[in-house]
Amino acid sequence: MAATRNAPVRQDQWAIRVKLNGNTTGVWDKKTGGAVDSDDGKYYPGDMAEPLALGGRKTTDNVTLQRFYDIHDDHAMVNSFINAAGKGAITITQRPLDENGNGFGKTITYDGKLKRVLIPETDSESGTVAMIEIEVIISGFPSAI
Repeated sequence: MAATRNAPVRQDQWAIRVKLNGNTTGVWDKKTGGAVDSDDGKYYPGDMAEPLALGGRKTTDNVTLQRFYDIHDDHAMVNSFINAAGKGAITITQRPLDENGNGFGKTITYDGKLKRVLIPETDSESGTVAMIEIEVIISGFPSAI
């Protein structure tokens, strides 16, 4: 029996939260990366036979997160981000929300180390929101609990 696929989740229906060294940094607006991938292992036997798929080691791509730079919250913790680059423990949780903003289902969790922090770029001629960005090196693989 085919699954009924009639409850799509929009990209804005996710709660993404980050902890840095065990301390909550709040909600983040954008997430990219985190794909679980594998090496593309193939073996080409002699006699021009069809290649054999061997599979390969699993890997998890880095995760990049962004949110608007809050003059109070982010500015107060900017030194924590800067000092944690290359060594700070990061936990990212991503949970789907229903149309009313209520969490449901399993929470997807990524653990890793803070690789990079980008303080908002500036432009005296722009009125767009300033964004802080962090990149996280993922340890192991995400889990859904």
